[in-house]
Amino acid sequence: MALHEFQVSSVVPATPAEVWARVSTVEGINFELMPLARMTCPRRFAGIDPAVVPLGQRLFRSWILLFGLLPIDYDDLTLVRVEAGRGFLESSRMLSQRRWVHERTLEAVPGGCRVTDRIGFEPRLPAAARVFLRVFRLFFAHRHRRLGAFFARKDG
Repeated sequence: MALHEFQVSSVVPATPAEVWARVSTVEGINFELMPLARMTCPRRFAGIDPAVVPLGQRLFRSWILLFGLLPIDYDDLTLVRVEAGRGFLESSRMLSQRRWVHERTLEAVPGGCRVTDRIGFEPRLPAAARVFLRVFRLFFAHRHRRLGAFFARKDG
């Protein structure tokens, strides 16, 4: 089956270290997702610490809750690479996806930090690929707007 891919990139007014401190926590991830969704996480994984997170093995099952309440999917979260201040690579399975690949990179640029999300997915139901592509593109555009707004407020 084909891996469907897309990318979303934006610049936020903060350093890569500041952005990492936010996006590597469950609080930061859920801020990006809300009000559309929320992900569950065991307390011991409240942050992505490269010294603690075992790479290449399932860390836990995270339930994806629509509007923060209704379970609609899960992510058997598996991190392949974690580089503090630079990004991560996730390669997981989900209820809806045979394969879910999410790479987030952080890069210092004039005016702040370029945040780039590269997404690859392989739906369990191949006929749903077009719908997933539209939904995921909108969802990640939402995440980037929320992240940018968070750092814009911190400056203001």
